[in-house]
Amino acid sequence: MLNTAIIGLGRWGQRLVDSVQDAGRPKGDLIRFTRAVTRTPAKATGFAERHAMQLGNRYAAALADPAIAAVAIATPHTQHAEQIEQAAAAGKHVFVEKPFTLTAESARQSVAACDTADVVLALGHNRRFFPSMFALKEMIESGELGRVLHLEGQFSSSYGLELTPEIWRSESAESPAGGMTSLGIHCIDAFIHLNGPISRVQAHSLKQALTVEANDTTAMLLCFANGTTGLLGTLTATARLFRLQVFGTKGWARIDEDGSMTVRGVDKCPETREFEKHDTCRSELEAFAIAVAGGDPYPLPADQAIHGIAVLEAIVRSAANDGAAVDLE
Repeated sequence: MLNTAIIGLGRWGQRLVDSVQDAGRPKGDLIRFTRAVTRTPAKATGFAERHAMQLGNRYAAALADPAIAAVAIATPHTQHAEQIEQAAAAGKHVFVEKPFTLTAESARQSVAACDTADVVLALGHNRRFFPSMFALKEMIESGELGRVLHLEGQFSSSYGLELTPEIWRSESAESPAGGMTSLGIHCIDAFIHLNGPISRVQAHSLKQALTVEANDTTAMLLCFANGTTGLLGTLTATARLFRLQVFGTKGWARIDEDGSMTVRGVDKCPETREFEKHDTCRSELEAFAIAVAGGDPYPLPADQAIHGIAVLEAIVRSAANDGAAVDLE
C-alpha cells in the first residue's frame, strides 16, 4: 500500500482522494491518502477527518514524514515545478496534476530531479485512461481508420463565468491561453499519445465574456511532425463539451464526454461503441502506485509530458504574437 500525502485540497485534490478511498478506507490495496497539506486547513477539516488524514499547511512537514512514500500535487500551476523538485530531494515519489509545469525548461528540470533521486514521476492526465482512448489508439495502430489525416479536439466549460479575482485560476499567470491549462491540455496530451509530436502551432486567445484577467476563448491550428494537421478549441464561458475526433482515409472515430465512441467508416452508417465505465482518476493513481512498486511503468512517458508543456508554451507565445506560427524542436 502506497501511503501518500495530497498536496492541495481544492475541488480536484478532494476528487483524487475520493477516487481511491471511501471515508478513509482504501477502495483497493495499492494506494491511500494518509496526510493532507492545504493553504487554509480550517476549510478542509471535515474532509480530512472523514478520510482519517492528518491535516496541516506545511509542505516541508509532509516531506519530512517517514510514513509518507509519495505525494500527489494538486496545487496552483505555478507551484508545480518547485514542489516536484522538493519532493524528489526528499526521496518521495511524485504524482502531479496537469499541467505538468508551465515551461518546457522547468518540465525538463523536474524530470531530471526525479531521475537523479530515482523516484517515480507521474503526470495526471486521467482521460488517457478512458477505455475508449485505449481502443482508439489500437484502431489507429491497426489501420482500421486508414491513414490518419487530421485530429480535432474541443474541451470547453462554463467554469470561467464563476471566477472571481480571489480565485487563483482567474490569474493569467496561472491560466495562460484561457482554458488551456485546465481543459485544452487534455486534448494536447491525447493528440501526442495518438499521433506523435506536434511540430508547429498557431493560436488566438482572447477575452470576450469574463470579467477577470484570464481569457475565455482560445483557438489553435496544429501541425504534427508526421505531416497531419489538427484543430483545437477551448472556452471557459459556454456549456460543457468534450470531443476528440480522428479522421482517416477509411473513416473517423470520435470520443465524447462520457467516454463513449462513435465510429463511421467510408460509405457506412455511424456506429456507437460503449465501454465499461470506471473511475479514471482511480486508474491513474493506481497506475502510479504500480509503477512505484516496480510493476509496469506509468503509461505517460516523461518525454511526452515534457513535449505537452512545450506545445502549451508555444501556444501561449503564438497567442501573444497575434497568431504567428511557432515551430517546436
